[in-house]
Amino acid sequence: MSATTGLLATRRLILQGAASVALIGLGNLPFAATPAHAATNDKYPEEAFRQKSEADAIKALYGKTAEPSDKIKLDAPEIAENGGVVPISVTTTLDKVTSISFFVAENPNALAASYKIPDGTIPSVANRLKMAKTTNVVAIVEADGKLFSATKEVKVTVGGCGG
Repeated sequence: MSATTGLLATRRLILQGAASVALIGLGNLPFAATPAHAATNDKYPEEAFRQKSEADAIKALYGKTAEPSDKIKLDAPEIAENGGVVPISVTTTLDKVTSISFFVAENPNALAASYKIPDGTIPSVANRLKMAKTTNVVAIVEADGKLFSATKEVKVTVGGCGG
């Protein structure tokens, strides 16, 4: 065995051991095996995910409309080379955030993702969305019982949802 191979084997064993210790430590935390939706009493918003239009999906999910806010930062590429994996993220400085949702108007179903934000959690969400074609992506943030939004147009060059 060469010196380089021996160093790599030793490094690999150290990393494996550290990963095992980290995973064992996670086992004692209360969130280790609890699905996100199980932490709330809310039902899965099946009706909202079925809606074709953005307005209908927002109404089905929240029952009210949102107002634009400069306290929401929506990060998405101006041009997505592949509509199958469009990276998107939202952060906000709003207080008492209870949910963050993504809507893609030109997709077969407008609601792309919706997250419940537990009290005391930093209101930040990132995802990779499928987009059928160039359209606006809207992030809706529910904070202190009100709805706020941020919008950004994403140009898709290769379709993801049926394109």
